[in-house]
Amino acid sequence: MPLPQTFTLLVLGQGSTGLDVASWALDHPERVSSVTVYGGAAAEPAEAARALEARGVRFVLGTEEVEGSYDVCVASPGISEFSDFFASARARSGQIMGEPEFAWRLSDAPWCAVTGTNGKTTTTSLIDFILRRAGVPSVAVGNIGTPTIRAVDGADPSTWMVAELSSYQIATTSELHPRVAVLLNITPDHLAWHRTHENYAAAKLRLLRNMDESDLAIVDMDDEGVRSRADRIFAPGRRVLTLTRADSGAADAAFVRDGVLTVRLAGEETALVPVGELGIAGEHNVANALAAASAALFIGAGAEALRSALRSFRPLEHRIEPAGAIDGVRYFNDSKATNTDAVEKALTAFPDDRVIVLLGGHDKGTPLEDFADFVCARVRAVVCYGEARARFRRAFEAARDGRAVDIAEADDLRDAVDVARSLAGRGDVVLLSPACSSFDEFSGFEERGRAFKAYLDELRAAGAPRE
Repeated sequence: MPLPQTFTLLVLGQGSTGLDVASWALDHPERVSSVTVYGGAAAEPAEAARALEARGVRFVLGTEEVEGSYDVCVASPGISEFSDFFASARARSGQIMGEPEFAWRLSDAPWCAVTGTNGKTTTTSLIDFILRRAGVPSVAVGNIGTPTIRAVDGADPSTWMVAELSSYQIATTSELHPRVAVLLNITPDHLAWHRTHENYAAAKLRLLRNMDESDLAIVDMDDEGVRSRADRIFAPGRRVLTLTRADSGAADAAFVRDGVLTVRLAGEETALVPVGELGIAGEHNVANALAAASAALFIGAGAEALRSALRSFRPLEHRIEPAGAIDGVRYFNDSKATNTDAVEKALTAFPDDRVIVLLGGHDKGTPLEDFADFVCARVRAVVCYGEARARFRRAFEAARDGRAVDIAEADDLRDAVDVARSLAGRGDVVLLSPACSSFDEFSGFEERGRAFKAYLDELRAAGAPRE
């Protein structure tokens, strides 16, 4: 169903997404005749909302019972489609959707959308980096930092919108139709929002629902969560590129042959770069690079520009980001690793190193038995810290099973760094890869990662020996 030519707009949530949507609406009075924002039951007057209110936006706070009637509702990603708030808004609206769906319907630009439990930001950034290096106009949007609605007015049919989309943002889509879509992996996460893992997986798969043989869906078939849902991915009339470490033999495929990243589109192969020449390390980043290369080649990037970009692209902040060395010990900031699967992938970047991993923060309640066994087989020490420290320590002590793994406990992140320093020797790696959210101590993984790096800078400034 297309958006009406002129419509009344309801926005759920007064966070950054909701305010961005309301701001866009105010800038387009020819499309939006009125804007109402429901902040939610716990919402309080916010400074950022006052300017919008002065321009005519109506704010309703302290309730989740929506009143009135609206043509279109845009729900912020923090509001679950299973919540009473969402249900109340749906009953009062002709259409309800998330911000990316709203932006897509307003946009003339082609979209390349990326989703998965882990690796979304790196892959989205790399696609955008390759396209720019190849002279293809693009803009990185979505969860990566710039909301899609902010880019709508500046993007035309020659500019690719490269969008990192979360399960929250995809779950309520109906017409979103990317020309290229990447599905990296599906592992348990965000169960409080989706209620069940199957709902979460269904939200990820929803990204592909409108794609056809003129598009390209890129899926990592080495991931069990993706592979187990192959019957819903390989739909009649949908073109799918299979991403695997070994050649699948498909006409559209991405794989590693003799150590070289290779992409095949419609039977035509392009050899890219050796795995060892990638600018980002780790087995998971081989998959991310193959996905990004496949997307960029399909979009129109030249092979030489693509090879150059793969060699020169560097780790993003908070994603196995080098954080310098102290006394011969290298430190890495992987604060973005807020679930166990992300930590397991990060450890593949250090196959020959002695690793001390810092785990902890706000406990998500994720099962730890298999995870603890995996980690104990690959590290020399674990420091459990923060709110989750006691449960994590018990899990690792149970999984150690005679292996020479030191297991320590710390109060908070700074204390965890101090404990790790006491355990580390020259040549070791200290990896902050917490497997938890940061909300026991910080406002988000970004603040946590920067606090980690800032403390290392303090130690160096205080005279801790450098490498």
